[in-house]
Amino acid sequence: MKKIFFLLITFVALNTFSQTDNLSNLKGNELRNSIRLNYILVHQPNIIYQNGHELDPTMGFIGLNYNFPLNDWLYTGVGFHAAITGDQGGLFTLGVNLGVNKQLYKNLYFDANVHFGGGGGFRSLVNGGGIIYPNAGLQYKAKNYSFGVQYGYVNFFTGIQKSDNVSFFVEIPTSLRSTTYADAQKTFINNNQSKDAFWTKPAVKSVQQVTFDYFFPFGDSRTDASTTPKYKPIDHTLSVIGFEYQRYLTSNTFIYAHVDAMYAGLTAGFMDLFMGVGKNFIETKYVNFFGKFGMGAAGGRIYPEGGLTMYPSVGADVKITEKFGLSAHGGYHRSIGGTFEAYTAGFSIKYYGLSGGTKDPFSNEEATSIKTQGIQIGVQNQTYLKVKRFGLTPEETYRNLQLIAIKVNYDLNHRFYIAGEASFAYEGESGGYAHGIFGLGIKSNRFANNKLSLFAEAAAGVAGGGRVDSGEGVLVRPTAGINYHVNDDLSFNFSGGQMWSPYGNVNSTNINIGLSYGLSILNAKK
Repeated sequence: MKKIFFLLITFVALNTFSQTDNLSNLKGNELRNSIRLNYILVHQPNIIYQNGHELDPTMGFIGLNYNFPLNDWLYTGVGFHAAITGDQGGLFTLGVNLGVNKQLYKNLYFDANVHFGGGGGFRSLVNGGGIIYPNAGLQYKAKNYSFGVQYGYVNFFTGIQKSDNVSFFVEIPTSLRSTTYADAQKTFINNNQSKDAFWTKPAVKSVQQVTFDYFFPFGDSRTDASTTPKYKPIDHTLSVIGFEYQRYLTSNTFIYAHVDAMYAGLTAGFMDLFMGVGKNFIETKYVNFFGKFGMGAAGGRIYPEGGLTMYPSVGADVKITEKFGLSAHGGYHRSIGGTFEAYTAGFSIKYYGLSGGTKDPFSNEEATSIKTQGIQIGVQNQTYLKVKRFGLTPEETYRNLQLIAIKVNYDLNHRFYIAGEASFAYEGESGGYAHGIFGLGIKSNRFANNKLSLFAEAAAGVAGGGRVDSGEGVLVRPTAGINYHVNDDLSFNFSGGQMWSPYGNVNSTNINIGLSYGLSILNAKK
């Protein structure tokens, strides 16, 4: 027993070892990225359903895009879109962007891009869920922001929902200071002797948190037509899990983005997305009281509405360590112009970050060291074979689904990592199906001239929509695969596994192929 214990301690120690070096030996890189918010007005098909429901003529579609440059004129990124007006509440899409941005005259630029992804709301309109959105227009760039107008064509190419349109956007520049993935999981001492101007810039203060919330609907809150009877009142607790990113603008004011998915209380399929602002009103060394107000989109498995939703909340944090804390909060989730409303209560696990510089951006306190945190960001095409769907004829019950996935791996050390993933269907007659999962992964050392490595992951999360028979949405998916490393940062990956829903009837073989880009975030330690 003592030998086993000794071997276990040795194994953990070896895998948590990080090299210590001088900060002047670390070469940094600043990625000048951007956050783009756009509004698209989409014309709807002229349809009257058997129950007499007639589609609203237009749908308001908002987008949240994070883009980063590939060179001086070419960029790529990730985009998330959601319906906020019309009667398409619950329509969400996720995809990737590829665009061109060229200066025409002084502050005036030509901007064009193509967005490809998957998602959906009314399945009869989007069918498989695939969306392609080419657009082009003009952009005016000021120092700290830009705005523009574009002409485009929203095309759910697997269905009948498609329309040309004029869209408007606002773009906010941001930056990410990092270094190569080869330098991940190292510690660099800050001795204030570096002459590199890169290290004189302040760090970015941020918070990431996983949230666990409970909704208590009241008033005229109702289900959609998937229940028996249709549109019945919701008078029970709904359970949701979410993720939130906060970035501080001042020492006590922050902006944030928040996304939720429901895993109990209704047939799987409810989601929401919010962007907002928050403020810490009372702060001590260990306890913090805050308030937030978010606006965004919500829907799925509730009565068809426009989607626009507000979500004010208040809460308190308890800081357990320098990096981790717990939070309790409550709020009011309200559909604007609709019927769904609920009081909310929940808790979250928080991670406090100070990255990209050697000093606190507000107190100017110098960090004693910089730890390089390895992160890999990837995009995948995922295939799920013979996925069971409900409420259909025997011939229509099983379909092979194609999903587009955005994946992030957060290294714990050189061996283990935390994996997070969001995936949306774009083919397979299940438009609107999506899942979000988290898990633990393990990877091998590289072999075959440092070109190959193996990995395995065990993940669980929430899934639903598109008539996929996942019950209330809980999903489990183990996978294993192989990486081909092009260089220290870029790799291609292939994996396979099994997806099943413990409270539903999905049990599907899964095949994934994709690419990943690795980098090291610079985390400051005081």
